Amino acid sequence: MKLYLEKEGYNVTLANDGKVAENLIEENIYDLAVLDVMMPYKDGWYLLKKIKSLNKYTQVIITSARGEEEDRIFGFELGADDYMVKPISMRELVLRVKLRINSFKNEDINEIKLCDLRIDDNNRRVFEKEKEIILTPKEYDLLMFLIKNKNKVFTREDLITSVWGYDFYGDTRTIDTHVQ
Repeated sequence: MKLYLEKEGYNVTLANDGKVAENLIEENIYDLAVLDVMMPYKDGWYLLKKIKSLNKYTQVIITSARGEEEDRIFGFELGADDYMVKPISMRELVLRVKLRINSFKNEDINEIKLCDLRIDDNNRRVFEKEKEIILTPKEYDLLMFLIKNKNKVFTREDLITSVWGYDFYGDTRTIDTHVQ
């Protein structure tokens, strides 16, 4: 599955069990998750609820050998966006991923939830456990840039260019001040 999706240009993170998957979804924002219901340690139902509680915009495709109507309905009631009964066709999975990602990109998403942070992008406001964190406009821009480029490393110069622009003439140590 990983190879098929990577061949289509997707960045794929693999978790072989529910504990690893739970840690990954708590630390990262994903556009889409493909979950197997029968995972060791934490099952797919638990992970589906966890994903939707952290970020309701993450698309979730359930894959399961359990194809009974009540299983599929249960998955959709928990928030699954799609449900595939095994054995699954990799070509069909790739197509469904494309459809889910495209529908995700076409939605007007205005809120991001990451662990205890909730970001209201329409109003440029950030909350931690419902308490507002007051940020300057540049701090907010820097936060959003880092969120949108998760798991990437940048030099101070890269951040200055991306957030402040090419015409910034200050010291690159301004990044240190803004990140504190």
